[in-house]
Order: sequence, then structure tokens, then C-alpha cells
Amino acid sequence: MDAKPVNLSEALASFDDVYSPRIVARMNDYDVRIAHTLGEHVWHAHDDTDEFFLVLDGRFDIALRDADGNETTVVLREGDTFVVPKGTEHKPSSPGGAILMFEPTGTRTTGDRHEGEVPDHVDSTAGHELV
Repeated sequence: MDAKPVNLSEALASFDDVYSPRIVARMNDYDVRIAHTLGEHVWHAHDDTDEFFLVLDGRFDIALRDADGNETTVVLREGDTFVVPKGTEHKPSSPGGAILMFEPTGTRTTGDRHEGEVPDHVDSTAGHELV
């Protein structure tokens, strides 16, 4: 990574793919990632890490499933943050927007385990370098 500032608006304008995060910075053993959001992601869980979200634009919903199978949804709007605790099954969805995430380097977007097939519009990745 270059030792220079990254403008998030310019970084988001450099790609169109949804649910295909770009790494805009690294700190310690964490990636700072941004992504466009639209449509539904997959139910998944990260067994060993929490997942931090900041909504940069639009709306971002996170359905959460507890151990008994009960579901609730957290609705996030621009400027809102939310942390999904490690091990929690969750399924993001969005009518359109952009998010920033903090995740340990190497964390896959579809978690350590996921439910069902990964849709074509969801990139199962540990993030892409910002070009």
C-alpha cells in the first residue's frame, strides 16, 4: 500500500462491482475495506472475528439469526455503524449504497461458513487491492 491518503469517494468511483470489497488501508493485522452494496448477500458467519460496518451511503440492512433460529434485522443508514459479533449468523442486504468495513486480513466475505450457493453478484473474497 502507498503511504498516501485515500479519498473514499474517489475509491468508490473507481469500481462498480457490488459486494466485492476493495482494500483501502491496512493497520496492524486488519484491512479497511469499502464496497458497493445492492441486493442480498448470503447467510454466513465469521467464527473468530467480529465484523465492523460503517454505512457511507444509502441503506444497509443486516439480518441476524440467533442460536434458536430467531431472526431480527438491523437497519443502518448513512453514518450508522454496527458490529456483528463473532459467530453470529448474518445476511446483509441493501437497496443500494456503500459501506466501510474493518476485518482481519484474510477474512472472506462469505465467512467461515455460509448457507446455500453464493450468488453471482456476491464476490467470495478476502478483498481486492484498490487499483
